Amino acid sequence: MSVFPLRKVRGQPSWAFQSSHVSAHLTRLGGHLAPVEFKLGRRTVAPFSIAPWAEEKIDAGLPPLLHALRGDFFCAPFGGNGTPWRGERHPPHGETANATWRLSAIERAPKRVTLHAGLELTVRAGHVGKHLTLVDGHTAVYQRHTISGASGPMSVGHHAMLKFPDAEGSGVVSTSRFVRAQVLPVPFELPENKGYQALKPGARFRSLDRVPLLAGGTTDVGVYPARRGFDDLVMLTADPKLDFAWNAVTFPGERYAYFALRDPRVLRHTILWISNGGRHYAPWNGRHTAVMGIEDTTSCFHLGLAESAKPNILSRAGLPTTLTLSPGRPTVVNYIVGVAAIPAGFDRVADIRAAKGGIELRAANGRRARCALDLAFLTSRA
Repeated sequence: MSVFPLRKVRGQPSWAFQSSHVSAHLTRLGGHLAPVEFKLGRRTVAPFSIAPWAEEKIDAGLPPLLHALRGDFFCAPFGGNGTPWRGERHPPHGETANATWRLSAIERAPKRVTLHAGLELTVRAGHVGKHLTLVDGHTAVYQRHTISGASGPMSVGHHAMLKFPDAEGSGVVSTSRFVRAQVLPVPFELPENKGYQALKPGARFRSLDRVPLLAGGTTDVGVYPARRGFDDLVMLTADPKLDFAWNAVTFPGERYAYFALRDPRVLRHTILWISNGGRHYAPWNGRHTAVMGIEDTTSCFHLGLAESAKPNILSRAGLPTTLTLSPGRPTVVNYIVGVAAIPAGFDRVADIRAAKGGIELRAANGRRARCALDLAFLTSRA
C-alpha cells in the first residue's frame, strides 16, 4: 500500500507534487491549491495568495476554509450558503472547500504526474473526485472535478486568489468577451460591521475601466492594487459562443502573465473579489490587501445555493446560475490555471487564442507570447 506523506506547509498539512516546470501543494483540509511555483526560465513565480493568518491560531469556530485560505479551491455549492436549500445546510463554499480530502494516488507517467483525491459528501449524498495534473514543459495546472451520485441543482465554481505586488497598479486584469457585468446588487460590506466597499451596489457596466463608485464617478477595477481600504465584488458573464473563456492578469514589472481558462458553457461567470484591506473584523483585521479573487462560477454572485437555485436577477435574464446534477451521469468541471513569460513592453493581455501546441497571448500594443498547453483538456471527460 502506497503512503503519501503529508508535511505542514504554511500552517496546513499538505501533499506535494511536481513536474519539470511546476511545484504544487494541496491542503488536506478543504483541498486548497497553494503554494504553486511555476518555473519560467531561470526564475520562479508564485501568483497565488495565502492568508496572512495562515500560521496563526484563529477562532476555532470560524469555517475551516478560513483556516486554510489560499490559492484555488473548488466550491460545490459556491457561495455563502447562509440560507438552507430544501433542508440542506451547506458550509460557506461547500464541503469541498471545508472538509478533509482523502488522497488515493499520486500517479506518475511519462512526462506527467496526476494527484487523485476524493471526498464523500454528506449534506447532499454524493462523491467528488479531484484530479490535478502537471505536464512536463507546461507552466500550468490542469484541474478536473467530477461530481457523481448526486442529483439536483448545484452552484459550482473555482475560487482562485492572486496576491499582487504591493505597488499600486502593479497588475492589469483582462477577460475574454462578456455579455453582462454588474456590481453585487446588495451591499458587500457594511461600516457597522467594520467592513467597507467602494463600488456602487447593483451598478451595471460595460468595461472594467468604467465601474461606478458609491461616492460618485467611476473607477478602473482592471488596474490593481487600487482603492486601499475597501473590499468589493463584481460579476461578469462570459459569451457562451466562445470556444473557451479566459481571464488574465498581466504583471509587466515581473514579466509574466497569469491566466485561467474554462468552458463557458460549464462555468459561465467570473466573480472579481477585490480585497484590499476593507475588512476590519477577525481574522481579516485590515491586513488582507492586494489580493484579487478571480473566481469562475455558475452561480448567482457569491450568495449561495438557495439564491442560485431560486429565480434570481441572472436566471430571469436567461443566464444559468446552477448546474443540474444527475446520479446517472457524472458532472465534470475542467479548469486550467497557468502562467506565461511575456516580453518587455507587453502591456496587458487583450486576447488569448489557440496556437500550435498551446496558446498565444496577444497584448493590446501588439506584443505576443506563447505558452505550451493542452486546450483539448477543457472539453474532455477522461
